[in-house]
Amino acid sequence: MGSVSNLKIDLVEVCEAAARACAPFVGSGQKDEGDGLAVDAMRKRINEVKMNGVIVIGEGAKDEAPALYDDEKVGTGEGIGVDIAVDPIEGTNLFAKDMPGSIVTLAAAPAGSMYRPGSCFYMEKQVYPKVARGKIDAEAPVAERLKQLADSLGKQISELKIFILDKPRHQELMQEVYSTGAKIRLATDGDVNGAIQAVLNMGSDALFGIGGTPEGIVTACAARAMGAEMFGRMAPQKDFEIELCKKEGIDTKRIIERDELVTSDDCLFIATGLTSGAYVRHVKVGYDAYGKHKTTDTVVLDGGIGNIRHVMTTVHV
Repeated sequence: MGSVSNLKIDLVEVCEAAARACAPFVGSGQKDEGDGLAVDAMRKRINEVKMNGVIVIGEGAKDEAPALYDDEKVGTGEGIGVDIAVDPIEGTNLFAKDMPGSIVTLAAAPAGSMYRPGSCFYMEKQVYPKVARGKIDAEAPVAERLKQLADSLGKQISELKIFILDKPRHQELMQEVYSTGAKIRLATDGDVNGAIQAVLNMGSDALFGIGGTPEGIVTACAARAMGAEMFGRMAPQKDFEIELCKKEGIDTKRIIERDELVTSDDCLFIATGLTSGAYVRHVKVGYDAYGKHKTTDTVVLDGGIGNIRHVMTTVHV
């Protein structure tokens, strides 16, 4: 019986290939062109991986962007069954504007272990570091949750920094956080980036708010790999999405716990930097005696062995 953990080098190369392909478009204002290149490179390399993979949740359905689509078969068809969640460019606006926090990201877990969200494109998320696992009441008011988080970290509430996407839907949430004295780290896009800061306790103490469901499944793999805490709740935003969720019987009030979002410890989270952020650097272009090369910076959170690996790779192009 194989392990998803054993595929990490191949899957790192999937993310690296996507990052190298789209890197020339960082800061170009052309997010769709970059996304298309990332998708094509990711699809080509992932289909060389010896696995029987399926894209459980891809990107693109909610905004008609280029995508690896849901239920797409990937890999050679040999070897172990693997559920894959991808976001070829997480933070496309950050990518287009060369702002911090854009990444290529992929998560993997054994076949059948990732949550299937149906037609709900948006999820309300709470992400906390490992030290807070089992100490947070997910349904408590914001002030109470922040007190529980502060106590688990040995901090004052005023010392907490919460990552929240700067969206109109979060105005009330932001006011609730500010009213406690806690601080907020705002970003226009990229809630996987914010969630990983919380998982690694690197820059943010928690993530709150509504973001994409694909990013939620990816984040759950990172949280489980590192023993961190996460809660989700489906949060349809548009009328057509609300109707689809009703038809599919999706309960938008139910809290979904981390171990339902991904049911196996044998999971991987991989992120390669496109623009520099808290835990990975941007793709660097250089020249040497052999010609032009690109260097990528990748972080791997491996639940199979419970470690964090940084991979820096230079490829001549």
